[in-house]
Amino acid sequence: MAEILTASRSHEVALQGAILFYGEGPGQFSYATAHRIESEASGRPVIGAGVPLNRMALIHAVREVAEHALPKGEFLTPNVLSISPNAVTWWCPATRRRVFFKCKELGERSAIVAHPALVFQASQSGFKVFALKGEERPVPESVLFEPPYFNTWDHGKICIGSAHVPKQIDVASISGWEDGFFNSAFTHPNHGGKRVKYERGAYAFWKDMLDAQFPDFPKQVLVRMKYTLADLIAGKLEK
Repeated sequence: MAEILTASRSHEVALQGAILFYGEGPGQFSYATAHRIESEASGRPVIGAGVPLNRMALIHAVREVAEHALPKGEFLTPNVLSISPNAVTWWCPATRRRVFFKCKELGERSAIVAHPALVFQASQSGFKVFALKGEERPVPESVLFEPPYFNTWDHGKICIGSAHVPKQIDVASISGWEDGFFNSAFTHPNHGGKRVKYERGAYAFWKDMLDAQFPDFPKQVLVRMKYTLADLIAGKLEK
């Protein structure tokens, strides 16, 4: 058995069969055979003898896989920016929200603070967050900024750690992904690029935030990235 994560759910599956394609050269398929999966004495699955696969059987197999692999139709709420078979991308307007810290430099502290507008992306390759300077719903040309948070890496990657996040990647799970980020304790700024432009550093910035030194989020501390929202949706951030 194996656990498979699709864009809409996580579920266990077992190897059922195999299709082998034959052709005269790479990428040229002119013949196919279907094979049952058999088990050795040790329980290891092996590909059994095959039989010719006709056109209708092949189409049926592809349709079965497509029906279960593609995301189901979902109602799109206004915060959703993009849906693909591999990812859901959404934004959060600037707001006030509680944060939790647990580290030697700041101790164990919690407070409701101002946050900039944010873009989140949950995908099969991980969980990401980015900041925005604008207040309106972002457009493809909107420039992304580094997330001004602890527990984040380069390219907006979030260190999930012990956070509880959904197994599903779909619109219905968006609130669960957000809660997993904000309800977990920020413990340390990860190595890599600078997350905030603050004279005394990230620890001092968040101490001042927790001490209510800023009634609104100070956008001047945000660090501009070389990427746009369109780049994120197209998967270009790590290429």
